[in-house]
Amino acid sequence: MVEMPTRSAGTMPPAPEGSSGDLADIDTKPLGRRSAEERAARGKAARAGTPLDAHAEFRRADDVDPVGLLLGQAETRLPELVPIRHGRMLVSPFTFYRGAALIMAADLAGTPVSGLGTQLCGDAHLSNFGGYASPERRLVFDINDFDETCPGPFEWDVKRLAASFVVAGRDNGFTAKERRKATMAAVESYRTTIRTFATQPILSVWYVHLDIQDTITRLEAALTDRERKERKTALKGTRKAIAKARTRDSLQALDKLTTLVDGRRRIISNPPLITRLDDMTGLDTDDVLQRLTTLIADYRDTLPSDRRRLLDHYALVDIARKVVGVGSVGTRAWVLLFQGGAPGEVLLLQAKEAQRSVLADYAPAVSSQAPGDGMPDPAREVHEGERVVSGQRLMQASSDIFLGWLRANPVGGGKADYYLRQLRDWKVSAEIDHLTPTSMGTYARLCGWTLARAHARAGDRIAIAAYLGKSDRFDQAIADFAEAYADQNERDHATLRAAVDAGRVQAQSGL
Repeated sequence: MVEMPTRSAGTMPPAPEGSSGDLADIDTKPLGRRSAEERAARGKAARAGTPLDAHAEFRRADDVDPVGLLLGQAETRLPELVPIRHGRMLVSPFTFYRGAALIMAADLAGTPVSGLGTQLCGDAHLSNFGGYASPERRLVFDINDFDETCPGPFEWDVKRLAASFVVAGRDNGFTAKERRKATMAAVESYRTTIRTFATQPILSVWYVHLDIQDTITRLEAALTDRERKERKTALKGTRKAIAKARTRDSLQALDKLTTLVDGRRRIISNPPLITRLDDMTGLDTDDVLQRLTTLIADYRDTLPSDRRRLLDHYALVDIARKVVGVGSVGTRAWVLLFQGGAPGEVLLLQAKEAQRSVLADYAPAVSSQAPGDGMPDPAREVHEGERVVSGQRLMQASSDIFLGWLRANPVGGGKADYYLRQLRDWKVSAEIDHLTPTSMGTYARLCGWTLARAHARAGDRIAIAAYLGKSDRFDQAIADFAEAYADQNERDHATLRAAVDAGRVQAQSGL
């Protein structure tokens, strides 16, 4: 991708040594060569080493400096955008939590671990779940952010998800009882779902997905007349959100993000949030577009053969840098406008920089993957874009048909890895601040089910299920952890605000 000169990468603070729990013995044999009995025994042995109740524990190590970690991240990002990131994190404890995946990774490194690994989302908070279009043009619900994906202990994703419900519940003014009910719903759903998947053939697990329309229909059918009447407004809002999602595609984005200039389609510049190539100083636009053509050819090679043929119907006509999300602000993200040869043929792709996973320096070694599982070969240099794409394909039931990766060379030297996908394809997310205690509980169960399905695809579902067991001891422990971590998150949010007030950190609000 096009690169502005960058500052030298900073050095992250060292990870805490080890953890307070012992890892289960690592067995490197592929899962297909281990019996179900062996795998279940391994899960029970892990429970003996790290009891379920131990997951309630949380105490921050003395050397974890939340502001220092954020400033360390800033050294690898575009300096003019970093204040926007800090400004977005200051809005509320929940927006801070969204941007604090690195801080939580440092904290999780000091907690007891099960030793049972899987491919982690790495940032499994509730806003990173949502709906999008499957290749079959069905609206499905799944995890939708994999920037931090990395092998690690399965419970790290569960803890990040659970704590996000407590943080969001506090922002929404829920009582402690209401927050705990939603958090417990998420963890119970995870535990019972993965235990169910442990009894099913892996092909059944691999094929299953959560179709939003079918799920809503089943939920409505299970309601009594009284319940249906009480939830009439909520059900109406859900159907409206589904209908809106189906309009959020490339054509809708085209109307919002582009305009016609001298008969040619161009992206609308809105600095600093959207900045066209022509508005960036010090760049030769023609030279950059020529370089981009080569990069797009590299990206094309990462697609399956049928998708390559599909991409060949389009030609790149414009590009702009875009500020996205909260935690991602400051990394390079680009909107790529492609035009086909026939009227109405348009494609908008997003190229998003993939930096080293925040978990990479903290996650303990676990036997989550076997050679040949589709993840990047650890013996060669890691391509961070490929890491994201491989993790996403492994964990999602249906992935974007244009999902691929490329490597660019910044103007100042070095390299930058990217992954690409469609900018919008029926994207829909829950409006967190509009959730009631009841609707948050329902949403929590959907997220718990989805995370369990992703972990069951990528890890040893039988061992994890045996570890979790039938009781709610794990659920209770994670709920306790989530409340304790929400307290820490609020302290960290206040610490960031104090650092901004003191001039240690620069923040730009309102963007």
